[in-house]
Amino acid sequence: MEYDFLIFLIVCPMCMLAGFVDAIAGGGGLISLPAYLIAGLPPHFAIGTNKMSSTMGTALATFKFIKSGYVKNFRLAAICAIFSLLSSSAGARLTLILDEKVFTKVLLVILPLTAFYVFRCKNLSAEKPPLGKLETYITAILSSLCIGIYDGFYGPGAGTFLILILTSFAHMKLTEANGLTKVINLSTNIAALTVLLFHGKVFMILGIVAGIFNMIGNYLGAKFFSKGGSKIVRPIIILVLAIFMIKILIQLI
Repeated sequence: MEYDFLIFLIVCPMCMLAGFVDAIAGGGGLISLPAYLIAGLPPHFAIGTNKMSSTMGTALATFKFIKSGYVKNFRLAAICAIFSLLSSSAGARLTLILDEKVFTKVLLVILPLTAFYVFRCKNLSAEKPPLGKLETYITAILSSLCIGIYDGFYGPGAGTFLILILTSFAHMKLTEANGLTKVINLSTNIAALTVLLFHGKVFMILGIVAGIFNMIGNYLGAKFFSKGGSKIVRPIIILVLAIFMIKILIQLI
């Protein structure tokens, strides 16, 4: 690939913004993946290179969230990481052989329902009665499996879906859900990136440079979240879902 300066000019700032949004509420891929496509990368290379940059950013954000004490249950995090590694690598293999319209049509049903739930839920950080240990583990593991497949296959919005599932169905606090989401996201990104790298679907130089910008965005976003930025998670999630819905409709049309 010939690296035109314009490609970096399009991709890098958008990856930094994506990292900031991703650290707070997930969904950074809704910003970064379209940036790669706008820059002219073929779809599979856009997904693969995006995985490279987002993996770098998510790794930094995960370290920051662990350091801030948001990952409470390391045993659960490790189990979820294993399941998400397996499911994401399967999803990445699917993306090499299947048309992504299979998932986009399903998302046309899921997204409005998710948006409706977020609108109805006035405060995502409101604490719910804790579930039993077994129920919490089952919910988190199933979430890791399902979102892992989706993240490996396509990706954008995976973190947002995880946060919503873990707060709504596993009854986790928002900070704890976000911490576990980062661990799962890092695992899914690593697995998908490994598969796509093996099949030569990553532009390394662009991915690394964009990854540095993504790391800056993730660092700033994680810092903002730690200082009380969790209050804006709900409006950001609503915005992310709206952008995702518009993107899918345009893509299908």
